[in-house]
Amino acid sequence: MSLGIDWDLDTIIAILSIVVPLAAFAWEFGVVGRKRLGYRVQMDTLATDTAHSPYAGVLRELHDDHGSTLTNPSFVLLRIENAGWQPIVEGDYLTSESDKTGIRVTFQYRRVAGAVVTEPSQPELRDFFTEEVGGFGYGEENGAGLIRLPKVKLNRRAHYKVLAVLESTSGDQREDFPDPVFRADVSGGNGRGLLARFVKFKMSKTESHRFASRPGWVFVTLLALGVLIQAATLTFAPEPAPRDCVGGTLYLHGSTAFEPAVRKAAAAYTDRCRRAEVSIPVTADTFSGSTEGLNDLERIGEDAGIEPGEGLADHIAFSDGKALGNHPRLLSRPLAYLPYTLVVNADADVEDLTREQIRGIYSGKVKRWSEVGGADIPVHLVNRHRGSGTRTALVERVLGGKEPVAPTVSDCTALTPATWGACEVGKTSTLVDMTADIPGAIGYSEVSSAEREDGVVLLRIDGQEPTLTGVEQGDYPYWETEYAYTYGRAPDGSLAQAFLSFLTVEAGRETLGPYARLCSEVDKPGLCEPT
Repeated sequence: MSLGIDWDLDTIIAILSIVVPLAAFAWEFGVVGRKRLGYRVQMDTLATDTAHSPYAGVLRELHDDHGSTLTNPSFVLLRIENAGWQPIVEGDYLTSESDKTGIRVTFQYRRVAGAVVTEPSQPELRDFFTEEVGGFGYGEENGAGLIRLPKVKLNRRAHYKVLAVLESTSGDQREDFPDPVFRADVSGGNGRGLLARFVKFKMSKTESHRFASRPGWVFVTLLALGVLIQAATLTFAPEPAPRDCVGGTLYLHGSTAFEPAVRKAAAAYTDRCRRAEVSIPVTADTFSGSTEGLNDLERIGEDAGIEPGEGLADHIAFSDGKALGNHPRLLSRPLAYLPYTLVVNADADVEDLTREQIRGIYSGKVKRWSEVGGADIPVHLVNRHRGSGTRTALVERVLGGKEPVAPTVSDCTALTPATWGACEVGKTSTLVDMTADIPGAIGYSEVSSAEREDGVVLLRIDGQEPTLTGVEQGDYPYWETEYAYTYGRAPDGSLAQAFLSFLTVEAGRETLGPYARLCSEVDKPGLCEPT
């Protein structure tokens, strides 16, 4: 049963990354941590250690209970503690009921000469180390020294210590001995249930800042290995393309005003979907104007023999405003609106014009900038060709529906510096460059292209700045909605459909944000669908 899960390596490792810590936590604190009988060897040193030799005379004369001098005596200090979070009671020690001893500690090559309990965490613990209770003492077991400790009830964090004096039985002056061996088992439960029947734990060595038991370390190690494997997979394995990426080649056409935004979006989509082997070629000739781009799209669709009801999957054209003329097979989608601006050469010495002054300039009535408060130099009109979206928007929104005066020269470089004149260019970038180079020139552009050009001034219209805020508040008149056109409906799963979706969601806001406002985010739908 798959439960709708894609069981690839990353998914398995991710699930294990959740399960393993939970299992480790449950094991460490729910099982091991319940009843944990621990010990520490806090001291095990020779009484005549060379470090203490100047003061060891009396220690060399230690005697046992029978008056015999101890051979190579040593001191041992043991700490017995409850390191769990549940009390350890008599019934938890896994020995027979008749055996009063719960813990046995043996010392190889040494005999226990004496032992005493010291530093109990609470005075009541001393009551377990009496002859009446039994289970406490010392002696010998299989040739090794033995200390027996009773079945002491230990509350959480309770402890006691055992101080013992031992002597060597090896017949030589050993300087070190094997570590003491602790033997004790406790039940993992509370006398009943599965934990009590099947789970038991040996007495374990503890530290003052103990992290986890051995099984806990195993869980943590497995988790670390899982994280390392996943990190290596993410680092060295090929990164899959996002699910909404579609591969192939997409061809773009249309608006030069919208070109900077679309170029940026195409680069962003190509980078995001590089694993899908996507290509969106953008050259200097890709964008040739709104009308020409729509005509190109229509011709390509007709040449491809796209039947009615079907759509072209790999071509999109962008238009400043609705398409002019009759294009029955082209389907539009409003994407965003953006402000346009009038740009003027800095030598004209103007920054703000009224709509009436602008209409006078483009009708040819105003021929010198001094007539509108500027420098005493001639006006040079740099226009776009008919069919340009920015020109159409200027005519409809600023010039009252009247076209600019006809060009006086066929090439803008032929304008005479001392004489009024007009010319036309094919692209927004060319218009902005010409306006910057020709003294007294005036043109129009989308805002971001003009802002990047030195030598031109972005004009205010009736005192209003060319901003999105001005458009939204209804004060700034020069703007347009950008439309995306496809030949028929782009097929589901096609690159054209994927790229349009990319432009209309969050990724589109990131790439188009500096240039325009997405129609999917506006509060006033009329801005994107003007009547």
